[in-house]
Amino acid sequence: MSKYDSMTQDPMLRPPAFLSNLPPGRREYRLAVALAAVSLLVFLIAAPFATTPLPKQWAFIPVYESALVINDLITSVLLFGQFLINRTRAMLVLVCAYAFTALMAAVHALSFPGLFGAQGVIGGDAQTTAWLYMFWHAGFPVLVMAYARLDGQIAAPLRRTMPLAIGSVVLGVLVIALLATLGEHTLLPSIMQGNGYSSIMRGVATSVWALSALALYSLWKRRTQSVLDMWLMVTMCSWLCDIGLSAVFNGGRFDLGFYAGRMFGLLAASFVLCVLLIENGWMYLRLLDTTRELQRLSTVDALTSIANRRAFDDALAGEWRRAIRNNTMLSLLLIDVDHFKLYNDHYGHVAGDECLKSVAGVLGRMAQRSGELAARYGGEEFAVLLPYLDMHEVLELAERIRSDLAELALPHAASRVGNKVTVSIGVASIRPASIQAEQGVLAGSGLTVDPVALVVAADEALYFAKEAGRNRVSVSGVTGDTALAA
Repeated sequence: MSKYDSMTQDPMLRPPAFLSNLPPGRREYRLAVALAAVSLLVFLIAAPFATTPLPKQWAFIPVYESALVINDLITSVLLFGQFLINRTRAMLVLVCAYAFTALMAAVHALSFPGLFGAQGVIGGDAQTTAWLYMFWHAGFPVLVMAYARLDGQIAAPLRRTMPLAIGSVVLGVLVIALLATLGEHTLLPSIMQGNGYSSIMRGVATSVWALSALALYSLWKRRTQSVLDMWLMVTMCSWLCDIGLSAVFNGGRFDLGFYAGRMFGLLAASFVLCVLLIENGWMYLRLLDTTRELQRLSTVDALTSIANRRAFDDALAGEWRRAIRNNTMLSLLLIDVDHFKLYNDHYGHVAGDECLKSVAGVLGRMAQRSGELAARYGGEEFAVLLPYLDMHEVLELAERIRSDLAELALPHAASRVGNKVTVSIGVASIRPASIQAEQGVLAGSGLTVDPVALVVAADEALYFAKEAGRNRVSVSGVTGDTALAA
């Protein structure tokens, strides 16, 4: 089991985990190595045939460039979401790296001769497009190296860093575009001869290729490697294959290396994006798990693991409204552990907690039907909510609870009732709709008798049970109270 898998077992103990700070598990590492190995194998197979001429497919260029722009923009946005959480300079640089590649892909497409016009949309010629490609494929590994070097340093406040980062990326792309279009003959040497490469191109492409290798090495030597670092290394492997096939080993445009290299470019743009999308799915699942756990904890008593007072109040209000709509009975048992203070004083609070757990276990087993609820009402007092039952069934259940708890034979030497733990139970059973009718309250008007009336009645019955000697059941009616010995 990977470290990621073990962290997902308990949603409440799980630390915040993201691609940028989560160490890779064994399975993730094996998958990354396998994909990198397959990429290199395909590269080695295709490299000897890179100069093989293929038909000119002009539709390939806009499809390829559009996919790159979309992939890199989405990746940049998703990485920006992680930057908003960890606020590290390294993550901000990586956001800029993918934004840079997206913008450069768009500019490269606009400059491609013959695609949107004879000289492209932004002017220039074949030299312009080739130099844009070189600057594009040199800029990304440089930014990746900066990411690897910065490590976990915290960035400056967001209101200062974001305008600076966005401005730097846009300005950099504009400068490169101007340099490639206006300085193609005066500042930059010619690297294209028609659709083929000049001798200078080999040196330029090899230098760009070396930058990608350095970026891969920088990620490999990073002090603490994360899942993101691992997939960036896979990306740089594909990036190396991209440049190698489309600029180093091929002969020019529209040969096998040209097409195969750009397919590797699409793969390079997709690796981190796919992992980020998968991670977003896992984050959503973790959020759902955490939400469910928080909901459970907010309604469960931490000591006894049955419903707490909040859950009881909500259930009472809901069952009260349902009883009014259906004109049914609603019953309540209030249960008090006899002389529990003396039990705590004699045996200690740890033993007292165990006693309460035992009582809660019996109550939980008794309240199993739909709508029934056993809850810790407060201290040593418990409540059992019973909808739909008639008084005979309610009294029978109350007596079973009392006798089952007595049969546990939990010792209670300080008790004034006997030498074991016993409980007193107050029973109240009310038909809310009948009370409304008696008081002239119209059903469905939103005006209802307060469900606290049921609690008050059960509490009065509990008081009578205690006064009558404890270890017994006492019942309360709607309009009066009658103590019945158990």
